[in-house]
Amino acid sequence: MLEQMDYWHWGVFAVVLLIVEIMAPGAFFLWMGISAAVVGILLLLLPDIAPTVQWLIFAVLSVATIVIWRIRLRNDPTHTDHPTLNRRGAQYLNRVFTLDTPIVNGSGKITVDDSTWKIYGEDCDAGSKVKVTGVDGVILHVDQIV
Repeated sequence: MLEQMDYWHWGVFAVVLLIVEIMAPGAFFLWMGISAAVVGILLLLLPDIAPTVQWLIFAVLSVATIVIWRIRLRNDPTHTDHPTLNRRGAQYLNRVFTLDTPIVNGSGKITVDDSTWKIYGEDCDAGSKVKVTGVDGVILHVDQIV
């Protein structure tokens, strides 16, 4: 059977959840921590709330806040001045490069900045200029510039 929890238990639980969020960010434990803090405040104001009701309030608040946050992010994503920051391949879209090695059977390699990328495109000789037209994971799709 569940023991009676005091408001400060919920406060400690909220802090622990927020620390977990700091160590593993993802805005998941944040909302659970806030929900635990809300239950603690409710318990401070209404000290006779049954333990099962406390956990029910915590569960409902946690699920509701997480779902609301996910819907909000889907409808209004975070905008940034560097949208391709963590998508390195996308940074090369529409750039033109000169091939060091030929594209044979639709496949080849190209050196871009400090790394080597696998490329797919029409067969062409070394020294040809190609333009990056698409990215598929770690593979750049190129078209020859005539």
